[in-house]
Amino acid sequence: MSKVPPHRPSVSKIIVNGHRGVQRDYFTALARKITHLRDCCFGRAGGWASKASAGESRQGTEQWGREGALSLIKDSLGKPGGLRCFGAARQVPQRQYTLDELKLNGIETSSFLSPVDATLGSIERNLQLAALAGGISAWNTFKFSLQEILFFSLGFLFLWTLDLVAFDGGVSSLVLDTIGHTLSQKYHNRVIQHEAGHFLIAYLLGILPKGYTLSSWEAFQKEGSLNVQAGTAFVDFEFLEEVNAGKVSSTMLNRFSCIALAGVATEYLLYGYAEGGLADVNKLDILLKSLGFTQKKADSQVRWAVLNTVLLLRRHEGARAELAEAMSEGRSVGFCIDVMENSITEADV
Repeated sequence: MSKVPPHRPSVSKIIVNGHRGVQRDYFTALARKITHLRDCCFGRAGGWASKASAGESRQGTEQWGREGALSLIKDSLGKPGGLRCFGAARQVPQRQYTLDELKLNGIETSSFLSPVDATLGSIERNLQLAALAGGISAWNTFKFSLQEILFFSLGFLFLWTLDLVAFDGGVSSLVLDTIGHTLSQKYHNRVIQHEAGHFLIAYLLGILPKGYTLSSWEAFQKEGSLNVQAGTAFVDFEFLEEVNAGKVSSTMLNRFSCIALAGVATEYLLYGYAEGGLADVNKLDILLKSLGFTQKKADSQVRWAVLNTVLLLRRHEGARAELAEAMSEGRSVGFCIDVMENSITEADV
């Protein structure tokens, strides 16, 4: 067990880039599935298409809450009608892996763990050049004095600082991300595949997704906060219980290490390099440091997580592709779980 030193910041916020709030309607999206699982666990007659009305399912699901629903799902594993793939991933043995062993499996860590978002970087530079050109044009057209130019400059600097301090750069991120999704289809597709990787790996490792957003604007609409970025959120109360108890088990740490790297791994496999996910890599690094890991121990943990995640994504490439398509259509979490369950064969779990 890895002990958490006192006075450390809560690691629940540094696992995977995404929501920080709880989506109240999450289990409504899973109502049909959970109703069936409830019937199986308590011996009531039922089938995949439950006879309960949508209103009854919604009310019952909300009453069970996230702990109860997750417990029902776990209880259903291995039973007829249960979820076959939840927590059923076949993982590589955990030991110290060398960089050469990763290369033998087609993994180049320099392209994997140092993502640079060239798309948004290019958009940001073009916006800066456009702003400079616009300023020069306005100066020539309206004959602004040097004093007026100074006031405008100070005003823009104030707004930029306000966004950085009050919203952690949320306004700038919202603008850049929205432009990226609008102008670059490659960027739009990359974000979808990135989040599908997080979603799939979490589910296979036994961490239940509870919601996702694919853009900063969508996250802002759902959460009403500029401090919330797009991403995938999970039912992680078990992890929080371990943190609150002052220790994190190796099993739980392994799960969240793989989940944190899943988005970067997906991009690497699809495009040969990763652009997004630098925040995920940094947050995993912060987590390992907060647990008191030496650099050697942290490297060993990350290398195992990289290898394990990449091999899982390769094995379930078809499921990830179908999941990404469902997420791009804005499907519910319950629908996405059905997609994965139907896409993964018995031989793959």
